[in-house]
Amino acid sequence: KIVDRIDNDGDGFVTTEELKTWIKRVQKRYIFDNVAKVWKDYDRDKDDKISWEEYKQATYGYYLGNPAEFHDSSDHHTFKKMLPRDERRFKAADLNGDLTATREEFTAFLHPEEFEHMKEIVVLETLEDIDKNGDGFVDQDEYIADMFSHEENGPEPDWVLSEREQFNEFRDLNKDGKLDKDEIRHWILPQDYDHAQAEARHLVYESDKNKDEKLTKEEILENWNMFVGSQATNYGEDLTKNHDEL
Repeated sequence: KIVDRIDNDGDGFVTTEELKTWIKRVQKRYIFDNVAKVWKDYDRDKDDKISWEEYKQATYGYYLGNPAEFHDSSDHHTFKKMLPRDERRFKAADLNGDLTATREEFTAFLHPEEFEHMKEIVVLETLEDIDKNGDGFVDQDEYIADMFSHEENGPEPDWVLSEREQFNEFRDLNKDGKLDKDEIRHWILPQDYDHAQAEARHLVYESDKNKDEKLTKEEILENWNMFVGSQATNYGEDLTKNHDEL
């Protein structure tokens, strides 16, 4: 049933373009479903908007009302760090500056990577997460530490060594040994990379038995396990849904 829907022109073949369009649609639907799921938890006065105050109380109310309980716990440090960060992100998403989010603004708050005006916040948060020494840059060790934790004096696996080369060759564009905000943006939000296009190409390449650069339903079903693990089926979730919803 999903394959029939991906095949937009109904010619019996799924092209890379049709797959790309479908993956983007699934991604959008996932984001809107996610926002709809949590909306009522935050919109406490049911006015179909979420104010910063509502979000803050729903998320941090207990912490703010009972500070003594958190004083020595690691949660205290987490909340203390996350509250101003959330407020900064909320204000960036709140385009008209009224400290109240419409559905669109709240979607930008929860999924900033999908919105052009939120890209700076995504870069800034990435920098803050990885920059452990607080100098405003990501050096090579911080870059590696984000994906690999060192055993005491243990050797580094080959993939880590190749990530170090990646850092030197492709990430650190001005070759000063560290990544600034522009280099981080280039790394996590590359201008010339369309992830839906890349995934569609990959799925066609891996499943296209007769190499005619399009897929029949049989070719897709023969390689069903790759599609179950893909965004094209929302990582398998769509296979358990009523297909009228899709």
